[in-house]
Amino acid sequence: MSNDRPAGDDLAAFAKRAGRLAGWAARTGMEFTRKLPGVDIAEQVIKQGERQLLSELRRRLDEVDDPYHAALTAASAMNRPDADGSRPVATITLVHTRAQLEPLRAAMAELLNHSIGFGRERAREYLYAIILRQLTPDEARILSALSDGSPFPAVDVAERTNLGGAGRFVLRNASTVGKAAGVSLPDQVPGYLTRLIGLGLVELDEEVPSLETQYEILLTDETVREAEKSVKRAKFVKRTVHISRLGAQFWQACDPSAG
Repeated sequence: MSNDRPAGDDLAAFAKRAGRLAGWAARTGMEFTRKLPGVDIAEQVIKQGERQLLSELRRRLDEVDDPYHAALTAASAMNRPDADGSRPVATITLVHTRAQLEPLRAAMAELLNHSIGFGRERAREYLYAIILRQLTPDEARILSALSDGSPFPAVDVAERTNLGGAGRFVLRNASTVGKAAGVSLPDQVPGYLTRLIGLGLVELDEEVPSLETQYEILLTDETVREAEKSVKRAKFVKRTVHISRLGAQFWQACDPSAG
């Protein structure tokens, strides 16, 4: 990639600006300041600035940090004639000419190139950027709710076997953390948690007896009830969900209120 500044530096700068904006709004108490003269205009300016920052940040995440996008861009540039009609010479290393025309191979070469020049901090920042661009807004809310380390009840629904064990699972990772986080799609919480677990940001643990009341509430959840109805005899496997070590580090780096 050929940027005047390192991609990681640009990403960090935009993320920091977005974080400071969100943190300022939280600290000043927008609910109170809305009552002051002229604040409605100021709030519109803030929201517009926030949209611009987030739009630019998403552009950076979608383009600068995507090796496949970079490979496609490089291949396109290589096949596009210069003004004099000649074709530029490709500069991607660690891959032969034929592979430069194949985006998947070129994308791998791009990652290998990164691995040569990345130090510990740049590598960590790149990892976090790749994780961040995979999250949905609801998943970000869930991670925020888990960020203080508190466990939430989780339950799997399986078909009970003749011996009382768990047979076929019809639902995994239902949890009350979605409602606590105020997600827009409560019925998608099991899928959200499955993705967060797959990204290494969230972990499952054993049942916590002190959360018994919350488990009872969870068993009345519509998604859980529907899964229960889909089997003849249901068995509930109770667990807890909490933020992982990677998730805590990731949140510390990305927490907008800390800006």
